[in-house]
Amino acid sequence: DLRAHPVVVIMASYTAPYPGKQYLIGGNWKCNGTKESTAALVATLNGAGAIPAWCEVVVGVPSIHIGSVLGSLRKDISIAAQDCSATGTGAYTGELAATMLADFGVKWVILGHSERRTNQGESSELVATKTKQALDAGLSVMVCVGETLAEREAGRVDAVVLDDHMAALKGKFTDAEWARIAIAYEPVWAIGTGKTATPEQAQDVHASIRAWLAANVSPAIAQATRIQYGGSMKGANAAGLLSKPDIDGGLIGGASLKAEFISGIAAVAPKPGGYR
Repeated sequence: DLRAHPVVVIMASYTAPYPGKQYLIGGNWKCNGTKESTAALVATLNGAGAIPAWCEVVVGVPSIHIGSVLGSLRKDISIAAQDCSATGTGAYTGELAATMLADFGVKWVILGHSERRTNQGESSELVATKTKQALDAGLSVMVCVGETLAEREAGRVDAVVLDDHMAALKGKFTDAEWARIAIAYEPVWAIGTGKTATPEQAQDVHASIRAWLAANVSPAIAQATRIQYGGSMKGANAAGLLSKPDIDGGLIGGASLKAEFISGIAAVAPKPGGYR
């Protein structure tokens, strides 16, 4: 009964027009694109075909290109920044405040990506602080979590994903704020390597994340939160991954730079039967 789950109502109203839980198909362009190639990519996505009503599509754009993409990209694709600062505006040279992104018309931000956790040494606590900054500014957030190959082989998937990455979010956000958070599970060993977790491997971790949310936030939040798969999703494997009950979308790297981001991923997402 929808009325028994007020958080689900919030999620549904936020992701209209589909009256259910939409897939969240996120693209991450990473540090790619000249003025010319970015304009060409926008033209490709603008002509890539219809997006099903049961999919919300967002692209993470390098900050230097956000202005031009906002003005030229089709309006049924939202824009995300790839990071924001843990501070507000002021004497923070080189930082990009969440309030500045929101003022510019950005709707989403990707936080805690494995490349930033590794290359910039971002801790789970810092990711949680940035998430609060983004939410306070009115942005929605894709929070990335995931293990390396060494951690998986050592049997530490839950210790990393649940006891570290997810645990840093515990007790930090209201129910209304959780309605603007998606969790992107990215098995680090499957990013840019050509390797992909099997749908069954991905489903297992997604189910564990949802169970953690139920136990540590609430069952209603667990049901409403969209958990994306972020390990080399592409046209060849999207349908199989998205068919799993706890995979609510993707955070896509290389394939988001091609027409298949729409035609081969969003377009093949199976239509949910009511609430997913």
